[in-house]
Amino acid sequence: MMTSVDTDLLRVLADPLRLRIVTLLARETLCTTHLVEETGAKQTNLSNHMKVLREAGVVDTEPCGRFVYYRLRPEVLAGLSEQFAALATSARTAAGNKRACA
Repeated sequence: MMTSVDTDLLRVLADPLRLRIVTLLARETLCTTHLVEETGAKQTNLSNHMKVLREAGVVDTEPCGRFVYYRLRPEVLAGLSEQFAALATSARTAAGNKRACA
């Protein structure tokens, strides 16, 4: 059984600011203004990161008047977690396997 992890999603989450945003959104749905306040990032920088998270399917948007609220999609993170769990299971099974050197 060959198991792999979604490397595109890993790249998206590897950025420290995006990981901070995901952590904040795991606690509550926030608008851009809240995220700027919480992260200290400039609004244009934050908007660029939110675009990356949206395109990767990590967050959903909800317009509310002149604001946009962001909500984390937990099933995306759960899927990534399952991929890592499968790797861990494979590693446990393969712990006794050792290929001979030629």
